[in-house]
Amino acid sequence: MALENLFSLVKERWKSPAGTVTTEPPVENEKPVDKPKPSPTFKCPRCMQVTPAEVYADNLKVCPACNYHGRMSAKERLNIFVDGGTFSEFDKDMRSLNPIDFPGYDEKMGALREKTGLVDAIITGTASIHSIPFVIGIMDSNFMMASMGSVVGEKITRAFEYAETHKLPLVMFTASGGARMQEGIISLMQMAKTSAAAARLSEAGGLFISVLTDPTTGGVEASFASLGDIIIAEPKVLIGFAGRRVIEGTIKQHLPEDFQSAEFQLEHGFVDMITERKALRRTIRHILRLHGFGGDKIA
Repeated sequence: MALENLFSLVKERWKSPAGTVTTEPPVENEKPVDKPKPSPTFKCPRCMQVTPAEVYADNLKVCPACNYHGRMSAKERLNIFVDGGTFSEFDKDMRSLNPIDFPGYDEKMGALREKTGLVDAIITGTASIHSIPFVIGIMDSNFMMASMGSVVGEKITRAFEYAETHKLPLVMFTASGGARMQEGIISLMQMAKTSAAAARLSEAGGLFISVLTDPTTGGVEASFASLGDIIIAEPKVLIGFAGRRVIEGTIKQHLPEDFQSAEFQLEHGFVDMITERKALRRTIRHILRLHGFGGDKIA
């Protein structure tokens, strides 16, 4: 298909006549989500230790044996990170309309929306932490491995723009497998768009804190996630672009076993700090105060 025809199709399917991303109203009388029953145990993917699910949950989804910080849903992160009742969501009903007619994409998205209760792989909005207002974005790996398609990229870009306009700090929790292949080149374009939005916030003197969670890979890691003014990672999480076999096959060298771990990234200067989940709220509050948000004094 010629490039002109591709962009014509995208404009017709994904854009409104005014050139803005279309949204759909919430469905009335929608059936309640049937959530699967949780497993009685959790097996750590790092150390293979089996832990009772209740103990794992009470420990903020952190393995008590090796301190691996497991994957959390966006709603779970909101509950432990922001002040209660302060989150106000942006673009709640924004959804993609299958811009390149990828077979089965609509059905897969519908099934995931019913299963997760999310419209797409990220939630964005405003909230407060210790009464300090800020903009927040949380990617959710339960939704198509938090791959970045047109809606995810647009919501991230709008979060940056809102932070710039309202002079608020931005905290973004990343967790992604990279670009969303079902949206083709449209997905790859989000890398440039989100990176440009991050650059504009930086040029305006704004503060962007990037929090890397398990896993942060592919086009997300290669774009806005690595552009934070301060980059924080949770312990033992996977951070990288391509997979081990691809990299070793390209450079014809053997890589260290832990080369895509948060600890390796910290040692080599890619990450500024590693912070445990239980201390993350306090740490980010301290950073915000150091940068003049929420008053001059640091309590």
